[in-house]
Amino acid sequence: MRILLIEDDINLCDSLSFQLEKESFSVDLCHDGNDALHFIQQHAYDLILLDRMLPGKDGIQVLEELRHSGIKIPVIMITALGELHDKVDGLDSGADDYIVKPFAYEELMARIRSINRRPLHWTSNSLLEVADICLDTSRKLLTKSPAFCTLSKRESDLLEVFLRNPDQTLPRNILLEKFWVPDAEVEEGNLDNYIHFLRRRLKTVQSVLKLTTIRGVGYRLEAANA
Repeated sequence: MRILLIEDDINLCDSLSFQLEKESFSVDLCHDGNDALHFIQQHAYDLILLDRMLPGKDGIQVLEELRHSGIKIPVIMITALGELHDKVDGLDSGADDYIVKPFAYEELMARIRSINRRPLHWTSNSLLEVADICLDTSRKLLTKSPAFCTLSKRESDLLEVFLRNPDQTLPRNILLEKFWVPDAEVEEGNLDNYIHFLRRRLKTVQSVLKLTTIRGVGYRLEAANA
């Protein structure tokens, strides 16, 4: 599991990251609210630990921007503000959980385990409909009636990500981290190949959707006339 810890208390960051890495988690550190979304957009995280009181943008602002952009990564808010209205504000802004400082490390681990037991957002159903197409993720079947075609597992998984994030630019490095083993020599070529395959699949069923290359950044699924 890859965790992003957004916290301006350097001592707490060092302590938490040390303990989390002992549990075999991979931990990235961010100390400023203005840098938080940049970190999130550049890497594929499984969980975010977010301090509420940050320099730059505060935790609530970061959380609201994250959710407004459609990012569904689970967030545990970490804060010294423990009044009921503070917790309500954090949860209503999109936090999945809320833990008040000072806290026992064992409590944080229990909350992380609780998050891990929840079903992933993008596997909550097997049928995805966007614009004029439908993807059955369980059968790996792409349809635009009456046309249809079957996909490989990787094609289906990759298309699912785009369908769950339409009209959003998905950076190449996030797609590579999500679908290919890090440091594989052919990973860049693999991504380009599968984007090519998906474009052919969309053309086969004559969909209005297309995968647009955003030069120097990544790809976006959008309507052909967008």
